[in-house]
Amino acid sequence: MINLTDSFVSLGHWPFAGSFGFNIDILATNLINLSVVIGVLIFFGRGVLSDLLDNRKERILMAIRNSEKLREKTVEQLEKARARLQKVEMEANQFRAKEYSEIERDKVNLINSTYQILEQLENSKNETIYLEQQRAINQVRQRVFQQALQGALGTLNSCLSNELHLRTINANIGMFGTMNEKTD
Repeated sequence: MINLTDSFVSLGHWPFAGSFGFNIDILATNLINLSVVIGVLIFFGRGVLSDLLDNRKERILMAIRNSEKLREKTVEQLEKARARLQKVEMEANQFRAKEYSEIERDKVNLINSTYQILEQLENSKNETIYLEQQRAINQVRQRVFQQALQGALGTLNSCLSNELHLRTINANIGMFGTMNEKTD
């Protein structure tokens, strides 16, 4: 076990020409770290995003199915209304002399109300689909933003040491002081 540890420690002291070694300098390996983090995010985030989209797709399909059921019920109501309309027309033929105008008004009102109900249901279905799509898009955006933010914070926390943090703050203070001198 000690020999194995010693061999890894000695890897860091090998010359760079034609050999393998560990680069401990965080700034020099930042590109490698970022590519590894991005690769891990793509690899694992794709499944989560796919699951979210599949779940949202199922909800949207369920809403569409429900809307289709409502539409079928409305079509049944329309068929019943048509049957009733035929009945009203037969009665109109029987009582044409007395009640022709009243039956005609009932027929028009029935047709208008049925078409209004159909339009309302169709509009409701379209609005439901649109709202579900917007909600799915917003949830996916939120989830992706949160995951990216968590990954970035994790990368920053793992890469910044106290010394590097203090040097960055001092450099920014120096730049701010130079900017203030130029404006004065």
